[in-house]
Amino acid sequence: MTFDPARFAAAIARFDAANSEDPHKEVFEGTGYPKELLYAQRMSAWLDRFAPEASEALKLAARAQHIQRWAIPRSEYPMTRKGYDEWRNRLARFHADTAAEILRKVGYDEETIQRVESLLLKDRIKLDPEGQTLEDVICLVFLEFYFAPFAKDYAEPKLVGIVRKTWRKMSERGHEAALGLAPKLPPDLLAVVQKALAPA
Repeated sequence: MTFDPARFAAAIARFDAANSEDPHKEVFEGTGYPKELLYAQRMSAWLDRFAPEASEALKLAARAQHIQRWAIPRSEYPMTRKGYDEWRNRLARFHADTAAEILRKVGYDEETIQRVESLLLKDRIKLDPEGQTLEDVICLVFLEFYFAPFAKDYAEPKLVGIVRKTWRKMSERGHEAALGLAPKLPPDLLAVVQKALAPA
């Protein structure tokens, strides 16, 4: 399908309008934002930095990664590993369905829509270069903007494990970008990262 700037802009605008309904707010540099709108903008910005050659489908998937995430609260599922996995799986399907509905409304073809859905469902990440790129960007956004506030609720051993799991999800190129963020971390979190990445 030929790239249509107006159609792409319309999709992004509708994604952003959907995320602007988020009742949860986040303050960044003195300005308040709907939480998932800010997350979506950060995803797009990191994708532009990390993979400026990204396809249209990948750009759409990045912007829709957490679309209306608040609609399915974690509290609806048991606070167990199984409950967490069920919640994440339902979220992925919800994000894919929500994005697909918007893309149809603005005129995207089914091939593009299915590609965006596949990226959001994280089908075959390690065998799909674009899926891996999306995963790298997700991890980079987390490390830059969400790791520090997230870390306040956990002890160091738990955080070391989380960093190791995040690292395993990333490509070598993603690792290089993440290491560029490390010096910007507070000293205690930098120590966590260094422990997580130290040889066993």
